[in-house]
Amino acid sequence: SHPSFRFTVGDECPVVVKSMDDSGRIYVTRRELLGTWEQNAALFEAGQTVAGTVRSIEPYGVFIELTPNLTGLAERKDGITENTPVSVFIKSISPERMKIKLVIIDTCPRAATLSLPSFVDPSLTHIDRWRYSPLFATKHVETTFSE
Repeated sequence: SHPSFRFTVGDECPVVVKSMDDSGRIYVTRRELLGTWEQNAALFEAGQTVAGTVRSIEPYGVFIELTPNLTGLAERKDGITENTPVSVFIKSISPERMKIKLVIIDTCPRAATLSLPSFVDPSLTHIDRWRYSPLFATKHVETTFSE
């Protein structure tokens, strides 16, 4: 919900320049460096119990972040608030719908940190277009960068 959950002053943070406006303001993004839906979902499988962090609570359920670029949905549970570390059971993973169904097991004293692989070639210096969604998914999520 806020960059302070990920970064502190002085952190080195690789980013992609998304665009620049006429006033010289530079817009950056980091999502494209954190892997596609398929790359992130490949780290998990149905039946696993893993750590996550509550990112938002909606009337219809709770969004749990499994990786910085992947969330799943669980039913609401009493005592859960945003940014609460939780353990979750993965009920199902549906790549064509880009959905992960979760069950909250319990809160955790602190979130376990998952060592994520680097999804981007370090020699990459330019991205024209980036697609988050799988090719066969019903939903299309893509970023096109301006020149």
